[in-house]
Amino acid sequence: EKESGIMADRQKISGVFKRRLEIRMRLQSDPTVIYGLGSHYHGNLSRNHLRRDSPYNTYTRHGLPPTPISNPSWDSLVAATQPQKGQELYFVARGDGTSEFSATLSEHNAAVRTYQLSAK
Repeated sequence: EKESGIMADRQKISGVFKRRLEIRMRLQSDPTVIYGLGSHYHGNLSRNHLRRDSPYNTYTRHGLPPTPISNPSWDSLVAATQPQKGQELYFVARGDGTSEFSATLSEHNAAVRTYQLSAK
C-alpha cells in the first residue's frame, strides 16, 4: 500500500517482494522502516534509520514485519494475490509516482543514481 499508488507498479512490487521472500532476501522496504520509527521520523530517511533495528525494519530483518503497517486498498489486495511474474528484485521511486524496476544490483544502483541521488 505504501510503496506505490499505481496499480501496475503495485503488482510489480508484489512480484519483487514474492521473489525476495522465496530466496530469503530481505525486503528492504522504506515504508516498514518509517512505520517502525513512529514519531522519530521527520520526513527524511537516513542510512542511520535503515541500520536501526526494530521489528519493522526489513533492512535488518528477514521476512514480513510482525503486523500490517497500513490498511490495504482493494488494488493492493489484488496486487498481493496476483504478483507480476518477472526477474526483478529491486525497485526505486522515480519521483513522479512510478517506480523503476531492476533485475540486478548493478542495474538498481544505476537507477538509484539516476532517480534518487541526482534529484538531490
